[in-house]
Amino acid sequence: MIEVRRHASQHDAIGELPLLTESARVTAVTYQDDDRSEEIATAMERLLADVAIEGVDGAMLPGEWEAAAEAATAAGRADLARQVTALGRRYDRPYPMLAAVRFDTAVDVDFVAGQYVGLTYEGIPRAYSLSNSPAEDELEICVRRVPGGRLSPRICADLAVGDELTIRGPYGELVLGDHAPRDLAFVATGTGVAPLKSMIEYLFETGRDEYDGQRRDVWLFLGADWTDDLPYREYFRDLAATRENFHFVPCLVFESLLSEWEGETDFVQDALLAHVDPDRVTTGVAAPLERRLRREPRSGVDARIDPGNVDVYACGINAMVYSLLAETDAIGVPDQRVEVEGFG
Repeated sequence: MIEVRRHASQHDAIGELPLLTESARVTAVTYQDDDRSEEIATAMERLLADVAIEGVDGAMLPGEWEAAAEAATAAGRADLARQVTALGRRYDRPYPMLAAVRFDTAVDVDFVAGQYVGLTYEGIPRAYSLSNSPAEDELEICVRRVPGGRLSPRICADLAVGDELTIRGPYGELVLGDHAPRDLAFVATGTGVAPLKSMIEYLFETGRDEYDGQRRDVWLFLGADWTDDLPYREYFRDLAATRENFHFVPCLVFESLLSEWEGETDFVQDALLAHVDPDRVTTGVAAPLERRLRREPRSGVDARIDPGNVDVYACGINAMVYSLLAETDAIGVPDQRVEVEGFG
């Protein structure tokens, strides 16, 4: 049985990691999400304008949206209630929610792509995966604000260039396996993409995206609710535009409520399944899985995955990770070619 490493448990072990420096200096803080409150208000007005539910209309104010969702539920309009709730939660959330932080340790740091460090700011320690390539001089992490969290709200709202951090580590076992001729599929939700980005950068920088002169297909399935919740989306889009063997598949649950999104909206593990070549699946699969396997992808990517010729790396919420493991097992990906880490 494949081991699911617990990303959250790393926080407890930070004090045991070797001290790198107590004076790492922050060199950049980049907010990766947007304030979309005006877009949301416009979308909600449009959504509620002609729903034909008593007491619900497009003129409702943000404080009334919860009542609109309840009315939709009572009227048997579960899909509408889900959409109203999603827009309302997005409207209410603080900004910024997603930040990339770079810092200079002033000491040499030897780490392997996929590893994490222990970071302490204002006396609060947390573990964060490194998102940059080991070839770079500075280090970078990606932080999503956790409501009620002790450290992430401070990083997203208060951390500034010039601030000092204590850094311990590096450590972590979610790392690339030996160079092999097989293709690679990376699967992540939200900031779970950080260690995978480090691996992907390293692959292309070092030429490990090829084996004996043959290109390996490198996939990234990255899931979030909204497009601006995708960490490093511009980097991945640019990489897909310049590298024919890199396939970026964003999976966005609610983005179509705010834009003309026509890409994948399924869970990342199901999107991966839709990009598998069904003729390469030699195991028998149950009917529900068969339907997902034969669904036409909405990514625009023509390449397909051979489950017998792929290494899979995943990091994200536990529900995704366990579902992914069930699917890779069902389609015949060998256990030894699947590496995962879960949280939440």
